[in-house]
Amino acid sequence: MLLRGSRLGDISGEVLNFISSRDADLWIAEADVLVDMAHLLMLYERGLIRREDCARILTALKELLAEGFDVLGEGEDIHEAIEAYVIERVGPAGGRMHTARSRNDEVATCIRIALREQMLGLMEELIQLIDVLVQIAYDTRERIIPGYTHLQHAQPTTLAHHLLAHADALIRDLERFEDAYERVNLSPLGAAAFASTGFEIDRHMTCELLGFSGIVENSMDAVSGRDFALEVLADTSILMISLSRIAEEIILWSTSEFGYVEVNDLFASTSSIMPQKKNPDTAELVRAKSGTAIGSLVGALSICKALPMSYNRDMQELTPHIWRGIGAARSSLRVMRGCISTLRFDFERLERSSTDGFTTATELADSMVRITGIPFRTAHQIVGRIARLPGKPSMEDLDRIAMEVANVRPSLMGFTAEDLERALDARTNVAMRARPGGPAPAEVSKMLDARKEYLKSASSRLRERRSRVESAISHMMELVDRTACSS
Repeated sequence: MLLRGSRLGDISGEVLNFISSRDADLWIAEADVLVDMAHLLMLYERGLIRREDCARILTALKELLAEGFDVLGEGEDIHEAIEAYVIERVGPAGGRMHTARSRNDEVATCIRIALREQMLGLMEELIQLIDVLVQIAYDTRERIIPGYTHLQHAQPTTLAHHLLAHADALIRDLERFEDAYERVNLSPLGAAAFASTGFEIDRHMTCELLGFSGIVENSMDAVSGRDFALEVLADTSILMISLSRIAEEIILWSTSEFGYVEVNDLFASTSSIMPQKKNPDTAELVRAKSGTAIGSLVGALSICKALPMSYNRDMQELTPHIWRGIGAARSSLRVMRGCISTLRFDFERLERSSTDGFTTATELADSMVRITGIPFRTAHQIVGRIARLPGKPSMEDLDRIAMEVANVRPSLMGFTAEDLERALDARTNVAMRARPGGPAPAEVSKMLDARKEYLKSASSRLRERRSRVESAISHMMELVDRTACSS
């Protein structure tokens, strides 16, 4: 084993497997090579490695990228395996690439690079899902549906208003990831084991080459801090809660009891024994994967709890949780986008259901207050009694119950049969709720226009972030090519 050297003796296969991180390291393999290249270019720039040795090592690393990581031999982690690969091709001079560096700062940097890339992909997929919700909402501004509280019919609203509520929750999720990205995109490279190094290195050079926006300044914090990963896992868990709420509604609304939507065949399955079944399996799995994300967060928190400064091998067990959590979120985003974009809504059934359970009761009470001037609590008590009646209430019902409850007669106070009819109409209910954030189509249109502008801005910010990283890596690879060709 390359890193055991003369200090330690042989190691058993069982122990090697126990301490190995090779499976999880596949996520950071390419990032590791990029880190090696940036470090080598910096060492050469600072006069800490000969041009010939630097060129030969860079050539070997380029060959590894071309061949793929399956060619790597044994090693307890990807970093040792890559170093062994380089030494095998370059000879003892290959060991110079680890000058002024520890696996501690190397690993921390690789995780941030890989996580940065995952976050950029996740934010793009999240923007796409929000855009689907906004587009469907834009087309359904006039579609009346029942609104719910406690899963009971509450008040009429529109499908657009309902979908926009989900979109806004996802926008907050996006903002959390954007905020966390700035803390992820910082370079620990150059911190060495934890106490920096006596070599005259340039941390800012490697930071720029790798597309980071700054460095993690304190060298001890740089190698031991994993709060950036915990923050991303927390954001991922919150996102998955948002997705699980949408998934749950798809599951409920597609049942025979609701019958509001039909899931496209591509996102459904059938039973192995009951041929009539059409099950919303993808939505159910999204609902389940929220548990996977939460479990990843709890596992990561438990590993990081009470770790003394600075680096501890416990952190190796953290990284699989990172990839598991963010992987569950990204796959869920892609599936939900496809599922939602292909849903078929039964608009007639939705509108018929919009007044079930006397959902217009609130507006009836409000109308009585506005027209007759009676206190709202009195109107609430009158309408509460009316709600116990079967069928649609008449003016006679209203007068009779109002007399029983409060000794008032609304028909003698300016409240007419036409007022009653308007109050009981679902569309009138929705149209009257034109206050900021309400379900009235005109108000929803304002919100949707604002969300479209927000998505344009978010997409622009995402392109800028990705462009900065890609430009930096592209520039570094040009330097690698020039340096490697000079040997």
